Amino acid sequence: MKVKVFDESHEKDLENAINEFIENVKVIDIKYQVAIGIFAEEQIYCFSALIMYE
Repeated sequence: MKVKVFDESHEKDLENAINEFIENVKVIDIKYQVAIGIFAEEQIYCFSALIMYE
């Protein structure tokens, strides 16, 4: 088993990166997480996923 970590600031970018990656591997599991931070008056999002694959 191997793992691959993806980290994007927009959920569509994460979705595209994951879909492109999983075309050629056998996926065992995917773990997804969203983190939100505030800097001044701006909200900062971090969308990440860990893919376990063979």
